[in-house]
Amino acid sequence: MFPIGVTALLAPGQGSQAPGMFTPWLDSEHARGLVQQWSERSGLDLLHLGTEAPAEEIQDTAIAQPLIVALSLLAFDRLSRETALPQDGPVAGHSVGELAAAAIAGVLSPADAVALAAVRGAEMAKACAAEHTGMAAVMLGEPERVVAWLAEHGLTAANQNGAGQIVASGSAAEIERIVAEPLEGTKVRALKVAGAFHTAYMAPAEDAMRSHAAEITPGEPNRPLLSNADGTVVTSGAEYLDRLVRQITRPVRWDLTMQGLASLGITATVELPPAGTLTGLVKRELKGSLDTIIALKTPDNLAALAGQDPTQETAQ
Repeated sequence: MFPIGVTALLAPGQGSQAPGMFTPWLDSEHARGLVQQWSERSGLDLLHLGTEAPAEEIQDTAIAQPLIVALSLLAFDRLSRETALPQDGPVAGHSVGELAAAAIAGVLSPADAVALAAVRGAEMAKACAAEHTGMAAVMLGEPERVVAWLAEHGLTAANQNGAGQIVASGSAAEIERIVAEPLEGTKVRALKVAGAFHTAYMAPAEDAMRSHAAEITPGEPNRPLLSNADGTVVTSGAEYLDRLVRQITRPVRWDLTMQGLASLGITATVELPPAGTLTGLVKRELKGSLDTIIALKTPDNLAALAGQDPTQETAQ
């Protein structure tokens, strides 16, 4: 049985990948068959990348994005087959995780979601190579004040993640400056990323993504599907697909997404693998209102959804 109440599924974004993360999920011919299908659609050897590739290889934006989406959907397939997964619970993804969320909600097929993630990752990697840009995590501080301070430096609050975390994005020189001279009351740490995601620097990637998305006929969401743009539930598949494209150059409002989930009365969250980051944010932002918080890292964590102790916090 699943935790009693309303359970939200969460799909993580880039930065959550780790070497060998597919391995525990590939213990059946069915699972390997799915990965083979998605490899053919994406033009990538996802089996090798998810089991044998070193950290340096899968850190590449062109690799990390489809790999993460594929793993989330592989785990969702198993979750659907081996647990009493409610079919009407809300779903939300962080950044590229929105592609996995779209597939879970029926807006995209899993193969289309992985293929679009491969296009998105490859085109964003190209855009990153065109300019010397970067990102930095800004911890603590009043959100409005931090956003205004970043704007003074010509930087974008690319990810407003809630729980006291905002990610700055923009020119490498300005990123270095705010790391060296942080706003009073904040801590700033440079991130190891290819460039300024979710800013106007990614416009070429947005254009390329739009061309590929135009070839897809989206379905209508079969469950509440939240958008990173503003945390609202989107009821049109075509609108959600358009938002997926536009989100490449626009900030991720995970803070609003968590607020949107809370407004739906959720009582539990299950983060799909590679899990951990979103669970941490939820624990800090929504813990008081949730009965169960689960980071689904390996198939062993499925036991937490089998009714052994539905009130236990099982996030690890």
